[in-house]
Amino acid sequence: MKRLLFIIQKEFIQIFRNKAILPLITVAPIMQLILLSYAASNEVKNVNLAIVDQDLSSYSRRLVNKIRISDRFSIIDASYTESHVLALMESGEVDIILQFPPNFETEFLKGEDISLRIQVNAINGQGATIGFSYLNNIIQSFNQEIQGEVKGMPRKIKQGGIEIEHSYWYNSELNFQHFMVPGILGELVTILVMLLTAMNVVREREIGTIEQINVTPIRNWQFILGKMVPFLIIGMVLLTVGLIAGKLIFDVPMRGNLALVFAFCALNLTAVLGLGLFISNLVDTQQQAMFVAFFFVIIFILMSGLFTPIESMPEWAQYLTLPNPIAHFVEVMRKVLLKGSDFADVMFNFRATVVLSIVFNTLAVMSYRKVD
Repeated sequence: MKRLLFIIQKEFIQIFRNKAILPLITVAPIMQLILLSYAASNEVKNVNLAIVDQDLSSYSRRLVNKIRISDRFSIIDASYTESHVLALMESGEVDIILQFPPNFETEFLKGEDISLRIQVNAINGQGATIGFSYLNNIIQSFNQEIQGEVKGMPRKIKQGGIEIEHSYWYNSELNFQHFMVPGILGELVTILVMLLTAMNVVREREIGTIEQINVTPIRNWQFILGKMVPFLIIGMVLLTVGLIAGKLIFDVPMRGNLALVFAFCALNLTAVLGLGLFISNLVDTQQQAMFVAFFFVIIFILMSGLFTPIESMPEWAQYLTLPNPIAHFVEVMRKVLLKGSDFADVMFNFRATVVLSIVFNTLAVMSYRKVD
């Protein structure tokens, strides 16, 4: 036990002596959390819209005004013919074209079926889908408004038989920061400790201190555990600071049990630290360790479900997310903080991470050799 404590004490001394690591584990994660949470927004604003109004009625003008006062759209052109605005879409100046057919108001008052034509520039598929959704909501709202006005008129208006009432659970205001901050925080904590540990053992090898450790009677598991504990504590401190920053700056809801979050964080960091130490044992220089760690980090981030839902990935890609510790961390953070999930809801993530932790740390212990 004393040997293990000496290794942990030595690691803390080395960490606090390193002027580059201290800012990296204190200021940098908080700055990244704030910047990424504001920048990684899924909201679509200032959609450029063109109007083709071939009816020029009071209803078409009212709908155009309703769109104009929305902060989602910028009406950059209005025309009677379609050819002019199509040229604007081809040049990239227009994202969506809304076209009113002739006799739009007259046919509506007659109770006839009418349709508005919407053409969307879909080069950016996500932006096109969200922009269309915004416009469709405004049109549906306007439709209900004018149907309510004509109910008292002698002529009966055709109305649909199905009405949909919807509500948003767990994030009722659709606040994108509330969705992103827990995921980004989990990602930052995981990546930081993984990169630091990946360069740790190889750094000892480069500066020659590993030779002094090799002549001691310390065992492999004691060496790996001694390297792991300081970064595990640093990761937990980072999570604590990040949660406080997320609450104070973004008012992220914390509906679930925070002890569950910290327990999973400790387990997840154990797995990630094992992978980082395994990489550090295999390479010869810090540069090699950085490259290998980045190879895994990029795959882990892009397939973590942080930016795109895992359920939307191909089936083979969804299986590849199982050995991804960041994917499990992001899912647990969102479930516990936003949804208030309990242990039973995230039991699968715990089981998967326990397996990852055993595998990665076994590889780390087995790959460490006192004599090359």
